[in-house]
Amino acid sequence: MATETTYGARDHARAQEGARVAAMPVVPAADWPEPPGDAGRMVWAETVAGGNYTHQVLARGTELRLTDLHGDACAHLLLYAADRPWERLNVADTVKVQWNAYLGKGVLLLSDQGRVLASLVADTSGRHDALCGTSTLVRNTERYGDGTPQSDSPAGRELFKLAAAKNGLEPRDLPPSLSFFQGVRVLEDGALDFTGSAGPGAAVTLRAEQDVTVLIANVPHPADPRPDYVSTPLEVLAWRGSPTAPGDPLWDATPEGRRAFLNTAELLAARGLA
Repeated sequence: MATETTYGARDHARAQEGARVAAMPVVPAADWPEPPGDAGRMVWAETVAGGNYTHQVLARGTELRLTDLHGDACAHLLLYAADRPWERLNVADTVKVQWNAYLGKGVLLLSDQGRVLASLVADTSGRHDALCGTSTLVRNTERYGDGTPQSDSPAGRELFKLAAAKNGLEPRDLPPSLSFFQGVRVLEDGALDFTGSAGPGAAVTLRAEQDVTVLIANVPHPADPRPDYVSTPLEVLAWRGSPTAPGDPLWDATPEGRRAFLNTAELLAARGLA
C-alpha cells in the first residue's frame, strides 16, 4: 500500500486496526485471550518486549501479575502513591523494616512514609532482587556500547525516565527500584552471587494497597554476567480485587507489617477513602 500521499498513509494506518504483534497492550484489557478469573474485571493486559517499558495507574485492591514468559525477562519496578508522587517505594525501608533482604510471598512493598504501597501475594519464581537497582546509561554503554532508550541495549534508568515523564515525574523522582525474575544472593564474604531466573512461566502477583502509579522497565539485571544484552518478553496482567483487610493473615503476619497496614488505613480513613 502506497504511503507517499496523506491519503495513502491514512489508509495504511487504518489497515493496521485489529493487528496483533507479540509485544503490545491489549485495549480493552477484557479482550485478553486467556484472562485470569472474570474477564470483565481485567484492567490491564500487555506484553512488554525485552528492552522496553510500561506504566499504569492502578486502583487500590487491584492485583497485578507479572509473568516471565521465556525465562529471560527482568521486571524492574517502581511504585508511587497515585495522587501523592512524593510518597514512593523505599527499597531500603522495605528491606530493613521487615528484617529481610529477599523478596517473596508475604513481603510488603513499603513507602518512605511507612505505609504499604503493595503486597506480594503469590510467587513462583523466588529469583528477585532488592539490592542492586536497575542498569544505568554509563554502565550499559561500557558493557554493550550504548544505553540510550532508542538503542538495542537501553538502560533501565533511561526507560524509567520516559515512563516517569508520562506521569508528570522527573529524573529526580526516580528512587532505587526492585527487580523481579533475576536475583542475587549475598555470600558469606559479602559478595553478590547472581542467581539468574527460575525459567519460563515464573510469575509474581502484587496487590495494590493504595491507588498506585506503576513503572516497569524490562531490561537485563545489572549483575547479569552474560556479555550479550539478553531480555525476553514480560506479560503484565491486572484485574480488580480487594485490598488486604484486618483479619487477613498477611495483615497480622508480623508486628512491623501490621503497623505499616495501620499507617495506611489511618491515611485512607482520614481522606474518606476507607
